[in-house]
Amino acid sequence: MNQFSSIESKLYVVTGGTGVLGSSISQYLISNGANVILLGRSLNSLEETQEMLNVKAPNRAHIFVGDVMNEKELRTVKQTILKNFGTIDGLINLAGGNTQGATLTPEQSIFDITIEDSRKAVELNLWGTVIPTLIFSELMAKQGYGSVINISSMASHQAISRVLGYSIAKAGIEIFTKWMAHELASKFSDKIRVNALAPGFFIGNQNRKLLTNEDGSYTERSKKVLAKTPMGRFGDASELNGMIHYLLSDASSFVTGSVYEVDGGFSSFSGV
Repeated sequence: MNQFSSIESKLYVVTGGTGVLGSSISQYLISNGANVILLGRSLNSLEETQEMLNVKAPNRAHIFVGDVMNEKELRTVKQTILKNFGTIDGLINLAGGNTQGATLTPEQSIFDITIEDSRKAVELNLWGTVIPTLIFSELMAKQGYGSVINISSMASHQAISRVLGYSIAKAGIEIFTKWMAHELASKFSDKIRVNALAPGFFIGNQNRKLLTNEDGSYTERSKKVLAKTPMGRFGDASELNGMIHYLLSDASSFVTGSVYEVDGGFSSFSGV
């Protein structure tokens, strides 16, 4: 591989790495010679994902139990990583997702929203990115390099019904990405970059019930999504890997504070 775009022997911290997107991205990174540190709350899920990842590339996947909402836990993990590995090359913030209690049913209106559940959705999806970014980018500030990738959403660009808390959080992630890009590059090093992906619609464990019926057929919501997606299909988890690779590698050395849509054209089409 061209050295300019190589990620071989690099070390990346991945939050939410046991999910559909996280495990796919981690597998891709390892297949390209990188090492990953998976962070999550469930030791069982972490161990299962580690075992899967290490089948073809032993000892490339490392795991640490840590809650992205728990600053104390993450600071302890950071110190352990610093002691065991010395440096990190990047952070990918994949932890998050919507919750049933924060999702309106088709029959409900905004006045049926559950404030507490929506608050939890905002906290998980926004502060679950802000906290690990602040903690692990501090390592990057000291070492003088690194790449942070946050995950935004189509829900931050336009109103997507039923998921208010999730939408608020993802909109917050975009300005946080730009804010951190400026802060780290201007005050510490131009080799520290912060960018975000805004995926279109991918079917994962967290949204499967919204997008598919029990028999596997598409829901009415899915049909609306596909009608507004010029490519006419949902994305595959692997289709995020190319942009992840680009943003982690030196190929994007002059790119920071940007948000990239990977959405099959969803954000470009009015639906008419």
